[in-house]
Amino acid sequence: MEKNNIQTAEDYELLYDLHTHTTYSHGKGSIEDNVREAFNQGLEFVAISDHGPGHLFYGINRNEIVNMRNDIERMNVKYPKMHVKLSVEANIIKNGNGLDLREEEFEEFDFVIAGYHYGLFGCSCIHNWLWNKGLKIGEEKLRESNTKMVIDCLRQNDISILTHPGDKGPFDIRAIAEVCVETDTLMEINTWHGHMTEEEIRIAAEVEGVQFIISSDAHTPDRVGDFKDGVERAIRAGLDLNRIVNIRKKESK
Repeated sequence: MEKNNIQTAEDYELLYDLHTHTTYSHGKGSIEDNVREAFNQGLEFVAISDHGPGHLFYGINRNEIVNMRNDIERMNVKYPKMHVKLSVEANIIKNGNGLDLREEEFEEFDFVIAGYHYGLFGCSCIHNWLWNKGLKIGEEKLRESNTKMVIDCLRQNDISILTHPGDKGPFDIRAIAEVCVETDTLMEINTWHGHMTEEEIRIAAEVEGVQFIISSDAHTPDRVGDFKDGVERAIRAGLDLNRIVNIRKKESK
């Protein structure tokens, strides 16, 4: 499959996509739309992971979680060859347990993923937004604050995947990677946001034991299972692709 020993994304296939959104938050398709696309692509697993309930603009409604679970169970009956899971992309904040998800709500999901977003109280959203717009005053202090926010959250919660680390603000990727090893948390290579970047992958990969996962972060059903850009980015970063848990090399024909 390799041409002149040069790896490409075409040499690999995706096994599962654990980060997809639906109309329960601000995706454009239903749960079944996402599941059907995953089924058509031959994925083994797919997860619905809409935004946590604390987001001011497109978080899930807590009252809808039971309906989401019912939809998931219906999909597992309709598509018996697939494993459909209910997750949530909780939002990282500085308050409380570091998430917009209550401790007792964890049991309502098969697993929890989490990432940093704008649109919540208690996460320095305005400062990080201004930093992204080019206002670098106080950058190191903001980096320290952001990094502590993420690390505290990882240590206080059982988080399976840290989504798009490095996105929307300055972060110490090496320090975060070290805690991801400590907490057995996968670092996501996101094909929607472009994080982790090549440089962020290189930095994180220097930390022994860090494992990665590629996610589509699909907000439309047609993007479910999108992964090749993540593989290409990882290749350019020099990452050992065996450290990405949800891809495998295609069998030679």
